[in-house]
Formats: sequence, structure tokens, C-alpha cells
Amino acid sequence: MRPWVRGLAKRATAVVLAGWAAGVMPAQACTNILLMAADGTPVYGRTLEYALETQSDVVVVPRNHQFVGTRPNNGPGAKWTSRYAFVGVMSFGQPFVSDGMNEKGLAGGALYFPDFASYTPPAKADPNTALAPWEFLSWVLSNFATVAEVKAALDKAVIVDLPAPMVNFTLPFHFPIHDATGASIVIEPIDGKLKVYDNPMGVLTNSPPFDWHLNNIRNYVKMSPVAADPLKIGGKTFEPFGQGSGLLGIPGDPTPPSRFIRALGYAASAKQQPDGPQTVRLVEHIMNNFDIPIGFINSAAKGGELEYTQWTSVADLRARKYYIKGYRDQVLRMVDLNSFDLDAKGLRVAPFKINLTPPPLEFAKP
Repeated sequence: MRPWVRGLAKRATAVVLAGWAAGVMPAQACTNILLMAADGTPVYGRTLEYALETQSDVVVVPRNHQFVGTRPNNGPGAKWTSRYAFVGVMSFGQPFVSDGMNEKGLAGGALYFPDFASYTPPAKADPNTALAPWEFLSWVLSNFATVAEVKAALDKAVIVDLPAPMVNFTLPFHFPIHDATGASIVIEPIDGKLKVYDNPMGVLTNSPPFDWHLNNIRNYVKMSPVAADPLKIGGKTFEPFGQGSGLLGIPGDPTPPSRFIRALGYAASAKQQPDGPQTVRLVEHIMNNFDIPIGFINSAAKGGELEYTQWTSVADLRARKYYIKGYRDQVLRMVDLNSFDLDAKGLRVAPFKINLTPPPLEFAKP
């Protein structure tokens, strides 16, 4: 793993936006977890699924960066200045990120939340403070250091029902937020209000709402990484077939409720690692279980595209190191926020390039 952000670059995302405008719906299969190392380091992991090539960029946004939001008819909206620098994955060719972590170790993502996200009508919100759905996460990461600070500020925050630029629909999101203490919350726009849930499990997928997922856990109360005991009936003993019998019945399909239960199972049973670097590797392995290969979800059969896991991010919230790998290049790349001038005047952007050639093994000389 090595530092990856380099140079100043800027790329348009016209292809992505054109696909949205044509009616291609975004992905519905993001998965988020948080694990704690034995030394108290929280490590966050997340996958991003999409049916269209997003051509993602990784961006480092400095302190004092001037943000300008969007109003209806693409007019200038809310304005704010970043208090904290952050790193994340760019959306729309602008420093509005769909995933990221700031210099204080606050991290989170925008996860798809179809059929349930309900924002405030623009006419009922102050246009000078209202945020579009794709702007909310950047507002959080640029302004707050802890989950407690985010919770305290949400009574003044408003997300408005606003179509993304060049798109004929509003992107439905909900937001898992984590901090360097290990605190976690889920923020969901329901009926025009921001509902906030404490999330001590650190797990989130997509629809339905978070409280529904909590109730669904009751269907899996016997879930255990420990093998089931043999069954004795009529003097005969029936042994399980191999290991894993304590996990019989765990759903394996890619729907959000099933992924939530699997993610919870991994998070609850994973052997705690001593520190952040080793937990980063553990989280990477866990997130591999949520990879969706091209063709497994075939929305193309109904006029869509082949949805798949385009990238996976992992963040060490204590060391302020952000990692990412792509579908076609599984090398985990690292962005160390400590190595940047966080008071720089401009953005630092790295195109998420694809490398199809695996690096060779190096053999010791005889």
C-alpha cells in the first residue's frame, strides 16, 4: 500500500450524467461496516455498486475551501467554508463526495435509499442554508469533528428535494457517519425530516429504513460463528457437515436486508486485531464478501445495466489514512491525510486509474 493522491487534475463526468439523464438508475447495493481494533482504533469499510462506469476521482479538499451549493434551476445555493480538510471520492466532477474521511477522523458515506428517502420541498426551506442530497456528506465532513457535533447540528440542517444536475430525478440517500472514538449514527431523510439513529453495531446497507433492519435481526437471534452441537434423536447422533453450522440460514443473496445480516455477522464475529493497520486488512477481507461481480445482478434484462461493485473504501479513523481499490485493480491504494498541506489553496485530485496488469512477484536472488 502506498500514497496515491498526486498532482492536480479535474475530469468531467458527462458520461455518467448522460447515463442518468437517459433513465439509468444508480446502484442499490452499498454495504457499510465499522470495526474496532484492540487499541481503540475504528476502521470503516464501504462498497459502492453502480451499473454505469462512474469514472471516480479521489480528492483531497483543504481547509477554507469555498463551497457553493445548488438551488432549483441550477442557481447558486448554500455557501460555506470548510473548517476541516477531508479526502473522499468525488461526485459530478466537483468536491461533493459520496464517501470520505476528514482530518479529525470523522467518516461516512452516501448510501442509496430508494423508495424511502423523502426530502424537504425547496419552497419550504431557506435557500441560503438548504443542501442538495449530493452535497450533504461534504457539508458534514467539512464542518464537524465528531458524531456528537453532527447530531447537535442536524436540527438546523435541511436536505431539499432537488434533482442532480442534468438528471431528471432526485438521488435518494441515507448516511452512515462514524468518528475516531468509534461512535456511529445513521441519518435518514424521512417525511422531510432528518431522523437520527445511534448505531452501535456500525452496520448499514440500503432500504428499508434502519429501524426495520434492527427489527429484522430478531429473525436471526441464533446466528453464531460457533458450530452447532450434534443432534440426538432416537439413539442416533447427527453431526453437522463440517464447520459453519452455527451460521446455517444466514442469507446469501445481494438484497439490502440480507447484506445487512451478513455484514452484522461478520462485524460481530471477526477476531479483534491489535491495531489499525491489521484491522484495515481485516475489513478489506470482510468487504470482499460483498463484491458483486458483473452479471450477478442483471438489470440489463429489464433495460438497465449490469450493476457491480466499482470500488471499495477502507478508512483508519485514528491514523487518518483512507484506502481504496477498484473492481479491475484490486491493489489497495492509500491516501495519508497527514502527508498533505491541509491549508493548501487548491484541491488535489487523483483519477482512479485502472491497472489490469498484476505486479510481478519478486524472488530472492539465489
